[in-house]
Amino acid sequence: MLSPWDRWYSTSCCLCCHVRTGTIILGVWYMLINAVVLLILLTALSDPEQYHLTSAELANDLDVMDDANMCIASAISLLMILICGMATYGAYKLRAAWIIPFFCYQIFDFALNTLVAVSIVVYPNTIEDYLQQLPENFPYKEDVAALSSVCLVFIVLLFISCILSFKAYLIGCVWNCYRYVSGRGSSEILLYVSTNDTTVTLLAPPL
Repeated sequence: MLSPWDRWYSTSCCLCCHVRTGTIILGVWYMLINAVVLLILLTALSDPEQYHLTSAELANDLDVMDDANMCIASAISLLMILICGMATYGAYKLRAAWIIPFFCYQIFDFALNTLVAVSIVVYPNTIEDYLQQLPENFPYKEDVAALSSVCLVFIVLLFISCILSFKAYLIGCVWNCYRYVSGRGSSEILLYVSTNDTTVTLLAPPL
């Protein structure tokens, strides 16, 4: 009898890619995205007059992004670059422990998106409230606002469901990579055969 974890275990992802290679590509991709975000935030901090969004532009009583929030966002982006770099290094150097922080981030991100989907189902009026807060010159704002609330909820839930399915698949790929690297490390058993004057080291073949 195979356990559910073993039943879903696979060393391939995206139909043709090894889970180790896929994790490396995913880690590099996340690092690039967060590096771009960090660059934009640092540029906005260096020139606040050009990138600062005031309350009048979004019809709010509060500013969208002040300096403190930008500093926090920059720190989060820097932390994400570090976590993604650890996952990339762990997959490349076969260090399973280095992959765990990135896997935990994926679980946390998936849980947040699931909570967003649940909140939309419980409070469907939040979509209309969000549309009203958008700027008047926002593209297709009037067309979207003209749709019924049921249609809006259905479209948003369908979009979030596609995102959650894709994120769940990526979580499975990273988890399979972690299992592969862990199994690879445990299979490399050193056998020491001692004789009177020599010691021979035998290395078990990798999986």
